[in-house]
Amino acid sequence: MNLPKRLLKTTKRIWSKIDPFSLQVRLTVGIAAFSAMGLSGVAIWMSWKMQQILVTSQKQNIEYLANRFPHDVEIYSDMVSVETGIQRAIDNLTTDKTILWVRNPSQLIVAQSHQLKIKSSSHLLTSKMEPSPQLYKLQGHYWVACGADLQVKSKNLGKVYIAKDITSEQIMFLSLIKTLAIASVFSIAVITLAIAIYIQKSLKPLHRISAIAKTISANDLGQARLDLERVPSEVKELAQTFETMLLRLSEAWEMQRQFVSNFSHELRTPLTIVSGYLQSTLRRGKNLTQQQQEALVIAVSETDRTIQLLKDLLDLARADNGKMHFNIESIILNKLVSEIVEMAIQYSNRIITVEATEEIIIAKADPDRLKQVLLNLIDNAVKYSESDRPVILKLDKQNEQAKIEIWDKGRGIPLAQQSRIFERFYRVDENRAKSIGGTGLGLSIVKTLVEGMGGNITVRSQPEKGSIFTVTLPGV
Repeated sequence: MNLPKRLLKTTKRIWSKIDPFSLQVRLTVGIAAFSAMGLSGVAIWMSWKMQQILVTSQKQNIEYLANRFPHDVEIYSDMVSVETGIQRAIDNLTTDKTILWVRNPSQLIVAQSHQLKIKSSSHLLTSKMEPSPQLYKLQGHYWVACGADLQVKSKNLGKVYIAKDITSEQIMFLSLIKTLAIASVFSIAVITLAIAIYIQKSLKPLHRISAIAKTISANDLGQARLDLERVPSEVKELAQTFETMLLRLSEAWEMQRQFVSNFSHELRTPLTIVSGYLQSTLRRGKNLTQQQQEALVIAVSETDRTIQLLKDLLDLARADNGKMHFNIESIILNKLVSEIVEMAIQYSNRIITVEATEEIIIAKADPDRLKQVLLNLIDNAVKYSESDRPVILKLDKQNEQAKIEIWDKGRGIPLAQQSRIFERFYRVDENRAKSIGGTGLGLSIVKTLVEGMGGNITVRSQPEKGSIFTVTLPGV
């Protein structure tokens, strides 16, 4: 790869990393723009001032010669004829760069500098000159010239024209302007780079605050600290305010968790008693009408559902408070999964099969918690698939880890929602979820329990083709 292509590729990579809406870019562009305007303004003012000095000094010289010429003619005319005096005055004032010529009232040239006979400067003879000195550009040359009335001894002899070639001075001035412009552009680039580096270093504390904020979890709110040294007072104040906000959030989070725990614990017992009384009344109420029996059945169902919701909330509250204990031991998954499948078949009256190798798979887990996880996943597979479609559990061992897969042929989960199904109270299909029951906490509890045992749970799904939940546990 040649150098231009490599440079272009590097430039594209750098530009792709620049965020045009970031504070760093805005400050850099803003300050650089004001610096560029300031430097440009100074450069333009200096250029204008230098041009004024150059042209003004030449104009003053031309004006001096215009005022002196009639006096010189008058002196020479005392000794020779007026025409000869005019020519001698012209020859006396003519230099390599200054030329003169005189037109009589009939606009005929009666005297002129020798240089005007040269073709390169003869065009000045046809140019109209203002009474006051002006700058003219003629055929690539710069001239300061003027035309003044020529009166000698109160007699009008026509007009005298004086012109000075300042081409070399003007070229030098333009070269200086070009150099000044290049220096200004270079200075602006250096200043912009210096500003960008300085702003980047100045914003490092803010980037650190952002990085720390990204790593803070709900359990770390009370312990999060921003140790920033040698930072501006405003940033230090922001960090202190941020720490205070985290502390308040930690206190609010703790109060919320404590409320959920107490609420779930206090309500579960009376609701359990209510459920027991309702079931007892339903069993013994032989004299109840059909409508009364249906009402009691609905009441028992809703009470049990509420008890399960409170139980789930209590489990999550314990997990959040770090009070959920796990009895981790080595268990034979083949045997445990078979027992769970038998229980699920009796409970759901569905086709549930196990596919496993003959190899004994041992995992480190809490047997009771693992049963709860698998029953919950099987229950979801049963609820969200048709009754004639089987649910399959697959056991495998991979990279010193035990893997359990729960397959169903149900409706599946859209890709956009797969990352959220483990959130609390999240449901893929609210209408279907209401019809089949559930609290929206099951998968959240499953994830909490699996991670509490040192494992991991993932999901793969396609709409109308089913879902696969994979539980991975540490192996032996």
